[in-house]
Amino acid sequence: METSLRRAAAPAGAVAERTVLRNGGAVRDAVAVEEPLEIRVDGDRLATTMRTPGADADLALGFLFAEGIIAGVEDVGTVIHCGRPGEEGYGNVMDVRSAAGMRIDPERILEGRRFVPVSAACGVCGRLSIDHLMERIHPLPAGEPVAPALVAAGMEILARSQPVFERTGGLHAAVLVGRDGAPIASAEDVGRHNAVDKVVGAALRAGRVGPRAAAGPAPALLAVSGRAGFEIVQKAAAAGVPVIASVSAPSSLAVDLARAAGVTLCGFVRGERMNVYANGERLGLTGP
Repeated sequence: METSLRRAAAPAGAVAERTVLRNGGAVRDAVAVEEPLEIRVDGDRLATTMRTPGADADLALGFLFAEGIIAGVEDVGTVIHCGRPGEEGYGNVMDVRSAAGMRIDPERILEGRRFVPVSAACGVCGRLSIDHLMERIHPLPAGEPVAPALVAAGMEILARSQPVFERTGGLHAAVLVGRDGAPIASAEDVGRHNAVDKVVGAALRAGRVGPRAAAGPAPALLAVSGRAGFEIVQKAAAAGVPVIASVSAPSSLAVDLARAAGVTLCGFVRGERMNVYANGERLGLTGP
């Protein structure tokens, strides 16, 4: 199985330098950038998240898709940064405009709520009920088996997709992988959920995810750094990704949602060694 991938370069604006004390002297050190991103829909503020700049349009699309606010890129006309280059705060507000003849309607999903400003650690943003979530996310069918070797390959690709982490040690990463072991999209961010939104948004734009996806095979695996929490499973299930692999542990709610959504959830992945917490039959295993 092909797992080679050139190490990506750090995107512009993702790394800053600060002076630190080291061994009794002052030195310059690289740190990951964290800035707010306000997401608007047709000019109305919907959400604010703390993120690492880069792939902001993909983040906004992935976020709206995971929350069920858009069904696909066909709902969207433009995704643009508000303001003008050089203005204070430029690049930190993203406006998603409805496509001609369409109207993106957050109220239909949010029932009058708005997402409050959230930290890089928050992603669920009020969706605390699995039953509520499953009203719009149908369980994934068993589908074709996925080889356990693909899980190991995905983690290798993930390790090669973290240029900012290599410089700063301060970011999470996510990667979508096809059944052939080839990467579909990768991203880094201070927030695990943001990194996943970025790769789902990229796959959505490329026609690999969504109800009208036709540009190529759908992703078979989402590999993530850090903990596999509820919001990670939520976003994978919404995108129809059948397998999640994490270098760390899942939460109890993530396991419960994965079992309800038909998503195979793997944690503590080390090569081909892993814990499978949900729907192991997709990997040819018996158990949860």
